[in-house]
Amino acid sequence: MAVFRRLPGPMRRAVVHAATPSFTAGAVAVLRRDDGRIAFVEQRHTPGWGLPGGLMERGESPEQCLLRELVEELGVVVDPASLPLPFAAVNAGVRRVDVVYFIDAPPGVRLRTEDEIEVSRTGWFSLDALPELNEPTVDILRAVRVL
Repeated sequence: MAVFRRLPGPMRRAVVHAATPSFTAGAVAVLRRDDGRIAFVEQRHTPGWGLPGGLMERGESPEQCLLRELVEELGVVVDPASLPLPFAAVNAGVRRVDVVYFIDAPPGVRLRTEDEIEVSRTGWFSLDALPELNEPTVDILRAVRVL
């Protein structure tokens, strides 16, 4: 401990940062239609299908992140006042925390089919006929007891 105190401030911060576990944090939606189908996205940078959502930006709340990602990936606008209390899906093995919102899709909602940057396809899938999901999505759906 005495050696640590003698280190210059930047070195002490580097040691603390290296020894302190850090997590990535994101927000995702389980966007459900009346027929029980869930919206999924196939992203250009990740193999497999996933839930719409993404990583929080610095200073961004989970709600802000989710609303931003729904518009960016699906073209869906959700009233912030209608958001339910979320669930947390924690995967300590990969140091990831996802804030998961179960949202009923607005009646007649249509998903954007693709965008130029992230999403190559979107779709509605039932739990008994899911596409090939990426590993983080499987982890999240298991954590919130959908799978």
